[in-house]
Amino acid sequence: MVESVYKVVELVGTSTESWERAASAAVERASKSLRDLRVAEISELDMVLEDGGVTAFRAKVKVSFKYHDNE
Repeated sequence: MVESVYKVVELVGTSTESWERAASAAVERASKSLRDLRVAEISELDMVLEDGGVTAFRAKVKVSFKYHDNE
């Protein structure tokens, strides 16, 4: 069996619509510069509040991708 190594980075996505959209934004952005994305884990959800109302949703996302040696 071939062994693999994965690296994990933590990102924060934001959205004015929902936590789901915030998480998706983080993954979509990561996919532009990282290859072989494997798993995304939501580690924290929060909201930005102004004047007693929600102005943004934030999702802290841990994204893993396959680590490649300089091949």
